Amino acid sequence: MRSSFSLVAFLGALAASSAVLADEKMPLALYNPPPAELEELGAVGQAKSASPLLFMDNSITYLWGKDFQVDPHIQQTVTLEHFSLWNWGDVFAFVDNTWFNGGKAMSGGHTYYGELTPRFSIGKLSGKDLSFGPVKDVLLATTYEFGEEDCETFRFGPGFDLAIPGFDFFKLNFYYRMPQGNRSPDGVWQVVPAWSTHFPVGKSDIILDGVIHWAVNSKDAETPNQQDYSKNLHINPQVKYDLGKALGSEPRKLLVGIEYDYWSNKYGIEDSKYFDTNQSATSLLLQYHF
Repeated sequence: MRSSFSLVAFLGALAASSAVLADEKMPLALYNPPPAELEELGAVGQAKSASPLLFMDNSITYLWGKDFQVDPHIQQTVTLEHFSLWNWGDVFAFVDNTWFNGGKAMSGGHTYYGELTPRFSIGKLSGKDLSFGPVKDVLLATTYEFGEEDCETFRFGPGFDLAIPGFDFFKLNFYYRMPQGNRSPDGVWQVVPAWSTHFPVGKSDIILDGVIHWAVNSKDAETPNQQDYSKNLHINPQVKYDLGKALGSEPRKLLVGIEYDYWSNKYGIEDSKYFDTNQSATSLLLQYHF
């Protein structure tokens, strides 16, 4: 099933949002402002801002990697990413456009997949301070998965922003998965932490960020058209060097590095001696933020 989500519309939205912030001179960052700007964009920043949009970052990433499973082993991917911080919560979205080198998947030599994740801050919407211990805020996390074939899925559940020493940000979301169509049954719970940290190296920085998708339980097919869904673990960190800063340009704009992609029981397909679905792939990475 093809999603009705338009890549052209996604790009148009990014461009429109960039125009909104053109005169605000907000800091560039990876998904979130650096720690120094987080305080400014909190309650004080909201009070000063006439717009519900407090911060935004967009990026385009090129990846070349090998040793993928289920799909062809060598792949090239161009990823568009968006993060924005609002006075009601935050939004993260991405679209992967993937080309298969020397092979084809069920969708042919090219495929796309994306996610749209708005999270609604209960603290901001209620005007109450919900922080306790390491928890800075409590949110309602929602995600819409879309792409080619029968992959459309809705996820929802509680989310938490955590204050962990040494991390620029740490988010922890718990999701109940609701696949659409006939691909797999409802009832799978998913734990999704996402993080970013950095440390100086010479005249520049090394940035470590990533996300984990952990489907903690399996579900048997409930209809003849469905497939069993096996619990799986998808770990996806990136290690990046701030090349732009090293060259004397604006920091956190031009990055190079590697991405590691470990996925047990990929797509919820149980690994067996007849069909290897445990993936351990590495990709070279070039990323530009705008």
